[in-house]
Amino acid sequence: MNKFRQGCHFHAAIIAIAVSQAFSAAVWAADYESKPDDPYFMKFNPRKAPEPGPLLLKAGDRLAIIGDSITEQKMYSRIIETYLTACVPELKITARQFGWGGETAEGFLRRMTNDCLRFNPTIATLCYGMNDHRYRPFDVENGDWYVARYSAVMSNLLAANCRVVLGSPGCVGKVPAWTHSIPYTRDELNISLCALRDLDIGIANAGGARFADVFWPMFKASYEGQKLYGTTNDSYMVSGQDGVHPGWAGHLVMAYSFLRAMGLGGDIGTLTVDLGAQTATATSGHMVESFTNNQLTVVSTKYPFCAGGVTNSDNSLRSGATLVPFFEELSRFKLIVRQAPAARYQVVWGNTTNVYTSAQLASGVNLAADFVDNPFCEPFHKVDEAVKAKQVYETYQIKQVFHSKEAQTNMVAAVEKTEGERSPLAAAIAAAMVPVRHTITILPLAESSR
Repeated sequence: MNKFRQGCHFHAAIIAIAVSQAFSAAVWAADYESKPDDPYFMKFNPRKAPEPGPLLLKAGDRLAIIGDSITEQKMYSRIIETYLTACVPELKITARQFGWGGETAEGFLRRMTNDCLRFNPTIATLCYGMNDHRYRPFDVENGDWYVARYSAVMSNLLAANCRVVLGSPGCVGKVPAWTHSIPYTRDELNISLCALRDLDIGIANAGGARFADVFWPMFKASYEGQKLYGTTNDSYMVSGQDGVHPGWAGHLVMAYSFLRAMGLGGDIGTLTVDLGAQTATATSGHMVESFTNNQLTVVSTKYPFCAGGVTNSDNSLRSGATLVPFFEELSRFKLIVRQAPAARYQVVWGNTTNVYTSAQLASGVNLAADFVDNPFCEPFHKVDEAVKAKQVYETYQIKQVFHSKEAQTNMVAAVEKTEGERSPLAAAIAAAMVPVRHTITILPLAESSR
């Protein structure tokens, strides 16, 4: 518990602030999140989350992605790392994931120096609370216990000159069968998780950290997903089929919350075409190679986020992107077409053709959102696969090697050996980020083709 004591120099103040913020009786209605007018939300009144703020990331940051088994799934962590690699390559962010199944904030507190701080992270995302709420209704004693441990994790990272994005727990989709929570209802567990989420706002505010609201976007997405795609009560589960561990749709919602909290703006690039002058320009990260006969050829070193899959599956990135404004806020690759005299145009990009009005093209269309299959999909997939391979190795490195008998005998040798094995996996991610040459054709549609 050494690290716990080190991290608690302002723990009492944090508890007082967090508890008063979460449970004050004199809170104006404006201090609560807005919610749909549906009985599903009646029992829930989450405190208003702070706005994300400006870009928190700095060029060359070393990101630590920290959490429990949901982090160890290597899904939202993979989305985050792939996004930072492909969508904002100019920042040159590197990342490691430190997920550990079944862990609480106290568990990470015990291992953070051995497993994480030795790599000198400059920014960290934290996602605890699911196991900390003990799969039971909220009580103040457990709330105090949680605030003490989570604030200690945060303060130790801050003391190591590491900026922190403190994430709340997500929600549960049903009472998980593998816990001892059968006497409780889903609502009771989610009210408890929502209470920890409100405490997290106070913890983050007290430490000057960013807050990533995972609970409320996931809770609303669970409702929307079931309404849009569910045929039975548990056929579409944002929180996963076991009620706790999400599929890709839920993990995209989680990644959305963390990326927004980092202050990312989402401007991937803008391609501007003037059909009258037959000219085209591109913003940074994209170079116009040619524009002739309404055909634009561009070479891009910056990728839009590619979220594939069907919309009605809770294990699909594309489905998750229909439940939160991921493309609108985090992946805008815009095409603007000016002086377009026809009423409507076909836009052909890769193997996909979409039709837009001239007014839509003049205001700009988001290619990343509208073209599920596009020329970036294959190179994006290669980057993502390289990220996956590295993150899989990081779980082995931390859980199997760093906590082995051999490491206890000679930790320096264990670190040196595994870092040598990890190095080519990290290099493979950078090597996968190749320029993409792609062509967009803009063709007027005759009125008879309506």
